[in-house]
Amino acid sequence: MEVEKTDIEGVFVITPTVYKDSRGYFYESFNEVEFQKKTGIAFYPVQDNQSCSNQWVLRGLHFQREPYAQAKLVRCVVGEVYDVAVDIRPESETFGKYVAVRLSDENHKQLFIPEGFAHGFLAMSDQAVLQYKCNDLYHPEAEDGIAWDDKDININWPIEHAMWPITKGVYLSKKDTNRQTLKEYIAKQ
Repeated sequence: MEVEKTDIEGVFVITPTVYKDSRGYFYESFNEVEFQKKTGIAFYPVQDNQSCSNQWVLRGLHFQREPYAQAKLVRCVVGEVYDVAVDIRPESETFGKYVAVRLSDENHKQLFIPEGFAHGFLAMSDQAVLQYKCNDLYHPEAEDGIAWDDKDININWPIEHAMWPITKGVYLSKKDTNRQTLKEYIAKQ
């Protein structure tokens, strides 16, 4: 397993060691001991989620408020996504900054997102299946989100090839079309 630090402390891109032969491939997608040894983070998942999205579906930017904030280990097992983690910790030196990485069934990369981040992704392939492990259970009362197109965050979503009738190049849920900006979220704290 190869662990790459990003520009934001605590966010890592993880590339597993993949064993390929004429039958296909095998890799260990998570090993708590190796993960902690290489990242310095104790991550104990208690919930495993999977979503399936059609091309140009954008989900995010989602998070759970304290005391139910979640760390996530995200991977794409079918297709490709543009995966984004935004630092929403007001005391952080990288507050409002983001990390983006392409995750796919070909590169097998994973993104570790610590607590205190909003997460979103854009399905780049005809269909994309995302799996993510979380260190806390889902709590509907703590569910929240930030606008995917917040101008202050200014995420460079790769939507230049998306076609009409998609809203601004992406398909969104009703919730995600009306999300608050990061400034609005912080002002309510």
